[in-house]
Amino acid sequence: MKLKRITAIALTAMAISSCSEDTESIGSSLTLESDKLEITTGFYDAITRSVAADSVYARNFDCYFGMVKDPEIGAYVLSEFMAQFNVLEKMNMPNRKDIEDVNGGSIVADSCSIALIFDRSMCYGDSLTPIKMTIHELDRPMSDTKTYYTNFFPLEEGFDREDGLEKDFVFCLADLTQKDSIRKLTNYQDVAEIPLNDTYTDKSGTTYNNYGTYILRNYFDHPEYFRNSYMFVNNLCPGFFFEISDGLGVMAKIAEIDMIIYYRFSDGSTERKTSLFLSSTPEVLRTNSIINDAGALQYLIDDTSCTYLKAPAGIFTEVTLPVDDIMQEHAKDSLLSVSVAFQRQNSGYTDINYPLNAPSSVLMVHKDSLNQFFETKTLQNYTSSFLASLSSNAYTFSNIGNMITLMARKKSEGLLSDPNWTANHPNWNKVMLVPVAATTTSDNYGNKTVSSVINEMGLVSTKLVGGEHKPIEMRVIYARFKEE
Repeated sequence: MKLKRITAIALTAMAISSCSEDTESIGSSLTLESDKLEITTGFYDAITRSVAADSVYARNFDCYFGMVKDPEIGAYVLSEFMAQFNVLEKMNMPNRKDIEDVNGGSIVADSCSIALIFDRSMCYGDSLTPIKMTIHELDRPMSDTKTYYTNFFPLEEGFDREDGLEKDFVFCLADLTQKDSIRKLTNYQDVAEIPLNDTYTDKSGTTYNNYGTYILRNYFDHPEYFRNSYMFVNNLCPGFFFEISDGLGVMAKIAEIDMIIYYRFSDGSTERKTSLFLSSTPEVLRTNSIINDAGALQYLIDDTSCTYLKAPAGIFTEVTLPVDDIMQEHAKDSLLSVSVAFQRQNSGYTDINYPLNAPSSVLMVHKDSLNQFFETKTLQNYTSSFLASLSSNAYTFSNIGNMITLMARKKSEGLLSDPNWTANHPNWNKVMLVPVAATTTSDNYGNKTVSSVINEMGLVSTKLVGGEHKPIEMRVIYARFKEE
């Protein structure tokens, strides 16, 4: 009976202990004098170190584009991307004859462009820095069933179409060709609009006046290609790779990617102008390709006086949890709470025009489950994965007790069948701290719920207290009923 009651009591104890450092009176405040809980506190050390991320899962809707020089270590960071375009099922278009009537009996697009809309609140660097990009048409689509990481570059793997569409374009984040009165509008968005109006020849050798005409004619000649996004991508438009050709000093977050095809049609006796929008949405594939200076990152990794978190695909912090100490020293007690905080340090870099922001959110996940977490688009489950936001200059995980219990149980079960289990599972008590971008949704009452957790693809960095000679203190709260 006591075992059942201690579970309910523990929940209340955890809530109280999180509000106060004084745990001496918890037992008497929860139970009768004849049946008191003993609450004890233990402190144990976790060991941390920096490790190279190498690459991270690339199939994220978050998309960054540009090349910058990391102001903290002088290393270059390059971020490019591939994007496919989606079509809406049952698209509504004018009748073929209505378009042909105003174009001499043929289907013609007046112009076509790809628009990159920037999220300026998440961009880094000088907005007036010119960046030259090259857009490459793909020869075939990247597979929607394959796992891609940020060290995958489609052009190096032969995905670009020989003699296909290739377009150079120079842009700045701040489009100064627009009037100030327009740029000050609350709904104004910075856009790089890349024209695709040169003559285009498809794989069969058919030539069109622009890429938009190629799309429009196929809409009427092969309506099956527009049945869904899979048919469109695999038969008509495999996607484009956006490459940095020149320019340094900007990392831009792309909020939206659209292909816009302008054309005319006849509405009875009146000629009208309209457009067809094809967007890069989560229903199709979008991947990031990232290059970091491995040598410069290794310099930070070798610094054992602290640990680092750097994104994109830079440095993670590995934490070895003192599971045995926590469980064995109080073998007869119940584990109520295990908390740990990772404090930020000042970077020491003060004379920087564009300082790097610290990650807003950090994921703690079992080391062996790291890749699977992102590949399966998992959310934190408060057992093998936890999420913490930056608060009071620290990332605080208020209760990872479930993870400690799970690790201890797996070790115990493993040793029953394999006396060398710990040697064969060297990561059994290790977790990774990973910079992430967490998306939340709100209900009608303003309650927020995390809806997605992905690798942080923007440029962020922070230094954490820790390292080989600075263990991180973990606070553990235990409970037991007093023996009669």
